[in-house]
Parts: sequence; structure tokens; C-alpha cells
Amino acid sequence: MKLSVVASLYQSAPYVEEFCRRAGEAARQLVGPDYQIVLVNDGSPDESLELAARIAESDAHVMVVDLSRNFGHHKAMMTGLVHAHGERIFLLDSDLEEEPEWLVKFSEQLDRDRCDVVYGVQEQRKGGGWERWSGRWFYRIFRALTGFALPENVVTARLMTRRYVDALVRHDEREPFMAGLWHLTGFDQRPQTVTKHCTSQTTYTFGRKMSLLVNSVTSFSNAPLIGIFYIGVAISLGAGAYTVYLTVHWLFLAEPPDGWTSVMASIWLLSGLVISFIGVVGIYLSKIFSETKRRPYTIVRRVYGKQDD
Repeated sequence: MKLSVVASLYQSAPYVEEFCRRAGEAARQLVGPDYQIVLVNDGSPDESLELAARIAESDAHVMVVDLSRNFGHHKAMMTGLVHAHGERIFLLDSDLEEEPEWLVKFSEQLDRDRCDVVYGVQEQRKGGGWERWSGRWFYRIFRALTGFALPENVVTARLMTRRYVDALVRHDEREPFMAGLWHLTGFDQRPQTVTKHCTSQTTYTFGRKMSLLVNSVTSFSNAPLIGIFYIGVAISLGAGAYTVYLTVHWLFLAEPPDGWTSVMASIWLLSGLVISFIGVVGIYLSKIFSETKRRPYTIVRRVYGKQDD
């Protein structure tokens, strides 16, 4: 098979039929009938599964992977890539904010540059001021803590070669962060500037973004643990210097310091630091706990449509 188009479904009922039609037209323009469309239903609460399953019954090119519940966007994308069998794999979102027609331009650049990945980058991040600001700082904090220079304003849409996807799906993490794994896998990756449309409200709330930031940083960097060590050393040196000062003050000035304000402030400060440090260590321990159990990151309930072994 020459081409696989992969997308996840979550609250995608208004878009799934048009997405399949447009993705099929773009795929036929490139490879004729030798393509497949892999849709992963990530526990969507609307009629996305029913609509996609009906399309799969009438169109042999469409395959629907129904997950047993909602596992999350990143895990659904990884599951779709596992089920894709094409020599080239085009990954994108199904809400039509990313145009299926980008496939043609991406393919032209992939052939011209002879690279392994062509990915979309927005010239300016879509959404309001808060969405743009939070997205910009997400990547800046991630880069500062991990040293990974991820491209800003990157979108899901990307065209990949078979060897790249084979290497990508070898990452068997329980909590995959796709932007980090895309970068970590390596190979020759080239950007292409795109304009992402706005068809619906983003499902990435502030809480989900913070959760994603914590998961991504702890998955790709031990910088928080190293930072705890250096902060602990600094506090110890400061406490030692202050102890020397109090001793000298008591020996030579015979005036013991009065007041409890500084004492109580120090107690609260150190208590807060200790609790926060224990929390950071706990996050890493919880990730180790999750990884060692080796539970599957998704569970497939049923696959609709034609399957190629």
C-alpha cells in the first residue's frame, strides 16, 4: 500500500464525512486507489463512531479503530500509526482545521527535499490572545527544562515515510507526548508553513495544558530532579552561613536575636520547599510505577472495515 491517512475522532461528527471525502480525493490524486484512511475513535461521546462505521461499510479504503474508552489524543494518534500500513503516512486532525489537501503539497516537498518528514508549522498560532500566549510559553518552558528545541506553532499534520513511522512506534511509553517523540525519533524533518483554520473550540483547557506540560517535561528530562539537588545545596549553604553569623553575634556582641518572624518565615519556607520537592520526586516515581506495570496505552474494542495484514 502506497499511502495511509491517519486521524483521530473526538466530537468529530460534524466533520467526519467531509473529512473522508476530501482526504480520499487528495489521496487518489497522488496514488490512485492504493491508499487507506485510518480513523481512530477515541471514545467520542457523539455520533462519530456510527458515522465513520457507515462510511467504512461503503468505502473499502476506510478503516475505523474503535477504542474501548477515551485514552487521549496522543495515545489515539499512536494507535492509528500502528494500524497504518502505507509506504507513506499522512497524520492530521479530523476537524478540518488542517486541510486534507495539504497532502499534495507535503508530498511534493518530501520528494523534492528527499527527507523523511514534512510537518506543518503555523506562521501565527490560531486562536485568541490567551491560546497564543499559553502555547508560546508551553514550548519555551519545555525547551528550557529539557533542552529539546521543538518548533513552535507546530500542527499535527505531517507526512512521514515508512521507516520513520516504524522507528516512531517503537517508543513503547505509557504516556506518550507526540511532539517530543517526533523530535526524539530524529531523521531528516522539514517544515512547511500552513494556515490552520478555526472550526471549533479547543478541547485543551488550561488544566489539560498544565497536565501535558508536567507529563512532557518529566518524560523527557531529569532537570527538575537536578534542580532540587542544587536548590537543596544552596539552602544548606545559606543555612550554614546564617548559623555562623548567629554564633559570631552571640560570642562577640552578647545580644541574642529577638523576634520570631524570621524563624516562622524560615520554617514555612523550608516546609513548602520540602513538600514541593517530595511532590516532584513523587511525579517521577508515579511515572516509573506506570511504566513498570506495562499496561497497554490503548485498548481496541473493534476494528471496522477492511484490514490488511
